[in-house]
Order: sequence, then structure tokens, then C-alpha cells
Amino acid sequence: MRLAAALFVLVFALPAQAASAPPKVLVSIKPIHSIVAAVMGDTGKPDLLIGGNASPHSYALKPSDARKIASAQAIFWVGPVLETFLQRPFATLAPKARIVALSEADGVLRVPARRGGLWQAAADHPDKLTGIDGHNWLDPRNASAMAHAVADTLSSIDRERAAIYERNADAFEARMQHLDIVLARELAPVRPKAYIVFHDAFHYFELRYGLSPAGAVTVAADRPVGARRIQSLRNTIKRAHAICVFSTPQYPPKLVSTLTEGTDARIGVLDDIGADIPAGPSLYETLMHRIAGSLVACLAPPTAAKIP
Repeated sequence: MRLAAALFVLVFALPAQAASAPPKVLVSIKPIHSIVAAVMGDTGKPDLLIGGNASPHSYALKPSDARKIASAQAIFWVGPVLETFLQRPFATLAPKARIVALSEADGVLRVPARRGGLWQAAADHPDKLTGIDGHNWLDPRNASAMAHAVADTLSSIDRERAAIYERNADAFEARMQHLDIVLARELAPVRPKAYIVFHDAFHYFELRYGLSPAGAVTVAADRPVGARRIQSLRNTIKRAHAICVFSTPQYPPKLVSTLTEGTDARIGVLDDIGADIPAGPSLYETLMHRIAGSLVACLAPPTAAKIP
């Protein structure tokens, strides 16, 4: 009897077993990082590879980036369709990590890269990459599908928190459905208005909300723009009555000023990765609202009140 009592006291006096640590997660770019952070919630914070206003089209890995890759248990990226330069580092530095290309996740809409006209400059850039447009996070439906793919992956690694990941992914999807409705309503007045973007990164956003882009300044973000293309763009601005030409934070705006000189086109800014938005779970929604707000502000600015 005394032995049984002693064992009872010993068992219940032992400290509760500590929960295992969440997996070490690395994400390539800020919009995808935001989706992953929303799914992880309070369980942990994913690490970010490409921060600030750096572009995945021209990023050079640092030694600290190599260490992040080597220590990650799960890595989420758009995929080789966008971050081609990461294929070899992932293969050599993280052979045991779960590496997930979210552009290839179930339910993610993928559309071909635009070709022809001012979406392709045969003379200036004859070797433009063909295939799938990799900027597919800019559709809330794709963001929802990506969130569920993240939850599935993390749940398979960390079954202890699987219910949390799934619950957070469901909550994220509900927010995306609301965001989609709000953006569609906000953008409806500017749907037929023509404009030109600096870099063709907004294809999915434009398809989702029925917008009317007339072309892109550059079809290869890491290459200079030739004189013939500049003249073609100036002609398009005039012919299509393009209301705005949008620059991108990652690239100098001087060329945009050259294109609009002598025309009635206004200049705006469109950002596809959230260059100056703090990384975290709220970045994605902030980014999408900013894109819509920038389009509306430039394409349909408020009319100044007339003085009687």
C-alpha cells in the first residue's frame, strides 16, 4: 500500500513533458512568407529569405542565406518558374528538408506568360522565358490554395499542431473570400481603363478583376529596355489613351518619366511583393489593398470640387 502511494506521488510530481518545438520553416519571398506566417499563427515564426525591396528576379544569395537554407526543415517557395536561382542551393544545402513549390499546389490557378505585342519584345529580348507566369500569389483564390498546401505540409511534419495549422488555413481562406469581394467592388469603376505596367507581374490580379492593361515596359525585369521598345511604348500610350504608367519600387522610375513625357499619362506605383510593408501574417492583405488602391488612385483620381 505504501509502495503504491509512493509511486502515485512520484508520477504526478514529475514535470509535464514539454511540447516539441515547431519545425524550422524558411520562405522565399514576402507575400508567400505572409501566407505561411498566417498558417503557423502563434506556433512559431517562419524565416524569410528575400526581404526588404529585393527582387527574386535579380537576388544574389549571401552566406547567411545559405545557413538559413541548411537549417530549415520545411521550405516554401513559388517554384522554379519564378526563383530559378534557388534550385541548386536548395538541392545542395537542404537535401533533407521538405521543399514545397506552392505554384504547383493543388487548386492553384496557373496561366501562361503573356506573349505578343507589348508583352513580348522580339527585337529587344528574343529569348524571353516562355511557360507559366510565376506571379500567381496575386489572386486571393490562389493564396487560399497555397495556405492549405502549407497546412498539409506542416501537419505531416508536426502532427502535434496539425489541428492548429488546419484551423488557421480555414480562417485565412475566409479572409481571402472577404478580400476578394472588397477588391472586386473597389476596382469595378476602373476595369475598362487602359494602363501600362513597368514589369508584367500583375497578370493574375488583372485576370481576377477584369482590368485592362495595355502592355509592360520591360518583359525581362533584369535587362535594359531598348530604344525601339521605348518608341513602341510611347506610341501605345497615345494610341490606347493609356491613363497611367506604373513604375515598380525595385527599379528606377526615370524610364517611366521618359515614357510619359509629352503625353497625358499619369505616373503611379505598383508593387507585387510588398517592398516597404513589414513582413508578417498581415502583409498579404495589406499588399492586395495597396495594389487596388494604387490603380484606383491613378486611373480614377477624385475630381476636384469646383469653386462656385
